Amino acid sequence: MTQPYPVPPASTEPLGSVTRILALEEVSGEGNGGDSFTGSSLPQISGRIYGGQVVAQGLLAAAATMVDDGDGPRQPHSVHAYFMRGGRPGQPLRFDVERMHDGRSFSQRRTTASQGGVPILTMVSSFQEQQEGIDVQLDAPDVPRPEELVSALEIFRSIDHPVAKFLGRTTAFDIRHVEGNIYLRPGRRIEGRQHLWVRSRGAIPPTATQTVHRALLTYMCDQVMLEPALRSQGLSWRSEGMSLATLDHAQWFHRDVDASDWMLFVQDSPTSQGGRSMARAEVFDSQGRLVSTIAQEGMIRTPTASAHGSGDWAIRVAEGDDGGPIPAPAS
Repeated sequence: MTQPYPVPPASTEPLGSVTRILALEEVSGEGNGGDSFTGSSLPQISGRIYGGQVVAQGLLAAAATMVDDGDGPRQPHSVHAYFMRGGRPGQPLRFDVERMHDGRSFSQRRTTASQGGVPILTMVSSFQEQQEGIDVQLDAPDVPRPEELVSALEIFRSIDHPVAKFLGRTTAFDIRHVEGNIYLRPGRRIEGRQHLWVRSRGAIPPTATQTVHRALLTYMCDQVMLEPALRSQGLSWRSEGMSLATLDHAQWFHRDVDASDWMLFVQDSPTSQGGRSMARAEVFDSQGRLVSTIAQEGMIRTPTASAHGSGDWAIRVAEGDDGGPIPAPAS
């Protein structure tokens, strides 16, 4: 049987909960070649599984089927995923991996995530052994450092509402927006661009492989990828009646990732139409190395004269809030 990919547990919460949920279990006794795994989900206030979790789990399921041919481990360099249905956090997940190809340098795997025999996500991952090559990249922009910015955790803890309290307690990553957050109200400018810094809350075990660090970045990024699209439409996470869902996710890994280091997201949204919005991100580490490029298309719908949004993503504040500045958190 294929053994699940090893994910060492972090010793601090809430990062520890994420690493435990990424550690899959094998499915045995079905005569399927051993490339099937099961997993569970973290609770979500939306009642739906967090998409970044499923992609990260699917990536680690695919990584479990890699065989070291003596030239070193093959690490993921690209992921292409399609979300088909919303998953339910209380039901087990199954990941079936198809070994599509193993070449001299690259390997491809198709992973299908399902619940109750019904697929909810399909993805293809490509892996490459470490090789030499010319090294060039775009320069990272000059923006304020994370030490100069307000943490989303401080914002959540300053709001007396169950949603904000849940996020402040359970989010495993510290996020700091350069242009200001859009949790409670739209950005000061209607512009489809933003910059933010992010890193894990707590230490990642030193035994975690590069594949685990890349899976953690994949896990994290889904929660911020569509924000430039919201900004471009003058929306916030509090917008009334908004429906939002990730449709597909594409990600490339260029250099080694350290999810415990500050990473800068340089994001934009080039277009929105027909209820679909496109968003992109270039991710740099604290030294200015481009480590990943990400693209997503998502569904963003708002109420119109002929249609009503079916979602409720809003973080509510007390009645009488005038939409003014968020009070400064207590120091």
